[in-house]
Amino acid sequence: MKIIKKVLIKQIVTEKSKAKLQTNFDQHKMRLEQECQQLLFEQRKLQNKTGISKQEVTSRFQQEIKNRKEKMKLLDFKIEQLDMLEIGSEIVESEVEALVEVDVGTHWNEIMDDRAIVIKDDVVIRIDE
Repeated sequence: MKIIKKVLIKQIVTEKSKAKLQTNFDQHKMRLEQECQQLLFEQRKLQNKTGISKQEVTSRFQQEIKNRKEKMKLLDFKIEQLDMLEIGSEIVESEVEALVEVDVGTHWNEIMDDRAIVIKDDVVIRIDE
């Protein structure tokens, strides 16, 4: 029988991977800032239309803008944490599912032990089982 088990993908931090993460965070933050500007523009456009409650429009748009600003604060925190990361340290990047063979007589604890795939600059360098 086969079962599905979650496996962590860990990344060893290098100058290259750190720069890539920094770029991704910066791009995501810029995209959120652009969305905020677009929402403000749409808000002004809707407020000029008749038959629409200006308070409702304002509160809806402000909530959406607030959500994006919260995400931007989280990104700022991640950027600060990234600056403190030392080269060579391991970080959890993601998680994947793997098929694991289970037979009669298999030790359950061995199957359920944490497993990880460790990558460095997009190359698998180790599989921890």
